[in-house]
Amino acid sequence: MKLGVICDGISRDLAHALEVMDEFDLEYAELQFVWDKEVGDHDAGEIARIKDLLDRHNKPVACLSRHIFAGMTTANRPGDDLHTKHMDALKRVIAMAHVVESPLVRIMTSKKEQILWGRNGAEKWNVAKGAWDSLPPLIAPAVELAKAEGVTLVVETGNGTMVNSNYTARKLIDDLDARDTLKVLWDPANNCWCHERAFPDGYEEVRNGYLGHVHIKDVQVDTPRATLEVRRMGEGQLADEFQPIADALRADGYDGVVSFESVFHPGDGDFEAGFRQCIGRFKDVFG
Repeated sequence: MKLGVICDGISRDLAHALEVMDEFDLEYAELQFVWDKEVGDHDAGEIARIKDLLDRHNKPVACLSRHIFAGMTTANRPGDDLHTKHMDALKRVIAMAHVVESPLVRIMTSKKEQILWGRNGAEKWNVAKGAWDSLPPLIAPAVELAKAEGVTLVVETGNGTMVNSNYTARKLIDDLDARDTLKVLWDPANNCWCHERAFPDGYEEVRNGYLGHVHIKDVQVDTPRATLEVRRMGEGQLADEFQPIADALRADGYDGVVSFESVFHPGDGDFEAGFRQCIGRFKDVFG
């Protein structure tokens, strides 16, 4: 499969991150933070430097991953100040995507309301009424912009966001009738928080044309204690599910990129050391 890494998980110094990618034969660069800025905040000269570095290392870009729409709530509406701010950022990221030839741009979704649907009384007493209905109108202008600009958006299954499972990601795409422009960025570790089992349950939701990009890391969640621990790959709760996921992706002919998300450190804040402790396992499974 096509393997990559979110570069700032190694280092925000892009030149160094690309050198480490070369060391481990990782082909695809996913850009999130470069130097002291998030993608979408770089000026034309900085973007040209980024493109030059990528070209010199022969690294195609898999995805530009800004936190578009993160932090919004059910109180926000299309065209309000915060939504406009995020849409303006999306326009800048898409412009950068054209320069660095990124086929994908990530978006997120607004903050999570815990219970969105219910039955047999829960619909009256427990559901956050109207919470889900507030989401598609916020995302629809982004889909229209992407369609006009000829790029594909991927919505990440995130911690603490309205889309935090493959089920909700697929539902958003279906509600927007946007399957050609909006795909799922599946992060199975993030989905652990809402207890969606990665395989086969999560995979079945996205296998038929919904999946656009994948992030891989390993975690241990303790929802009752509101605690999340990032673990060395193969030592968390996804340890037994990575291989079935990889096998299914191969069997189904998945042609997107699988990006390693290097957010583990061995207790000392050294994320490059964490990357080096995990990347062998990642390549063994997904390579």
